[in-house]
Amino acid sequence: MNGSPTVLVVGGGATGTGAARDLANRGVDVALVDRGGLGSGTSGRSHGLLHSGARYAESDPVGAEECIEENRVLREIAGACVRDTGGLFVELAADDPTYFDAKRAACEDVGIPTTVLDADEARERVPGLSADVERAMAVPDGVVYPSRLVAANAAAVEAAGGSVHPHAPLDALAVEDGRVVAADLGGRVDATVEPEFVVNATGAWAGDVAAMAGVDVAMAPSRGAMLAVDHGDLGPVLNRCRDPDDGDIVLPHGDEVVLGTTSVPVDDPDEYEHADWELDRCIEECAAMLPAVADADVTRTWWGVRPLYAPDEADSDRRGISRGFFALDHADDGVANLATIVGGKLTTYRRMAEATADMVADRLGVDEPSMTASVPLPGADDPDRLDAFVDRYDARNPADANLDPAR
Repeated sequence: MNGSPTVLVVGGGATGTGAARDLANRGVDVALVDRGGLGSGTSGRSHGLLHSGARYAESDPVGAEECIEENRVLREIAGACVRDTGGLFVELAADDPTYFDAKRAACEDVGIPTTVLDADEARERVPGLSADVERAMAVPDGVVYPSRLVAANAAAVEAAGGSVHPHAPLDALAVEDGRVVAADLGGRVDATVEPEFVVNATGAWAGDVAAMAGVDVAMAPSRGAMLAVDHGDLGPVLNRCRDPDDGDIVLPHGDEVVLGTTSVPVDDPDEYEHADWELDRCIEECAAMLPAVADADVTRTWWGVRPLYAPDEADSDRRGISRGFFALDHADDGVANLATIVGGKLTTYRRMAEATADMVADRLGVDEPSMTASVPLPGADDPDRLDAFVDRYDARNPADANLDPAR
């Protein structure tokens, strides 16, 4: 890193790289740092669902509308970082049919297109579906390859004149007279910089970074287990049409499917149990929709930690905590040049990044608007180039470790 950047973005997941891209494209001098390879936190340890918004339509219509809008944006700008698979919400005999009807009505209210399929039509789309299927609802879900997405955003930062530094942990922040005046960076940077503004985009670790500046950010992280099993040609994403619970998502992923997930509160996003019961639970529940996964070979397992923000909420398994995002301006907490972005979903990362960049640009007196919704990511239509970016930024992570560049 040469000199001190105008803005230091801490956290190299989707939101951090997205915020750095947005600011760099507005002409702001940006440096992005992460303690590991890019995407090594929540982004690269997700299940990789490109949400249509249907999952949240009845419980969080605002969030659902954000999802369908960003789903469409990513299909336009992200190219081979995403895959258009479609999705099915599957009602089994044991499920409440009124839930299905309520979800469909809620999708219609927020503009998420749906098509109802009877059991035979659903099994035509997915021949291995359970005999217990009553009906299904087709929605525009898809799959995200977070390694490519994060790396492409990072490449855009550098193309716009910013700098990107994986394996450069933030060790300390110095605050004087209500402002961050210095940031100590370790690892490959090993320097102290004096940015005009700091963006904390560290996800589940946001509370730890904020604490370096004497600010309280109340995170309530929860872990989720995922596993991949051998199973080709699934076609659409499968979602169990019931209240969100363990093991209710199956995603196609090359010659595998990804089964997930669980929700278990954790105190420390770095140190938590990897419990076999979670994997067993995911297999059992997902097999209720797709029986073949019960006997399929498990190829890999991983856990991720959700960056849930809950200053006023105590939820037993944290499923009830909002999946919306929060751009926190810490001027209200006595630190005028620090912002934190928390919560949200991988699908809405670009909107989260734009909201953060808008806040920072306003503070810096930058009038240039965001262009990230209309400008394609570098390499979007070239899988080989995207995978070269992944290698450049050490962004290969569990969510798409099996990714074949030809797919």
